[in-house]
Amino acid sequence: MERQLKLIWDFRGPVGFQTAKHHETHLREYIQIEKLPYTILGVEKIHDMHAIAYMVVPESEMIGIRNALKPHRGEVYE
Repeated sequence: MERQLKLIWDFRGPVGFQTAKHHETHLREYIQIEKLPYTILGVEKIHDMHAIAYMVVPESEMIGIRNALKPHRGEVYE
């Protein structure tokens, strides 16, 4: 099975969580428009001043998605 990568967008400040939720909406729209099969995405609250939006993609497709959506960072998804 191909390795999966978690692309991450960081949002900081008192409205970081709301901004991350809004960004997740845009990620869902992108997936729908591009007819992509990705189903693992979401939002996590790290603490009151830091939240993330994320999307999990196959390693073989990461470069194209990275170039299109410009995540802040990534990690191996397990």
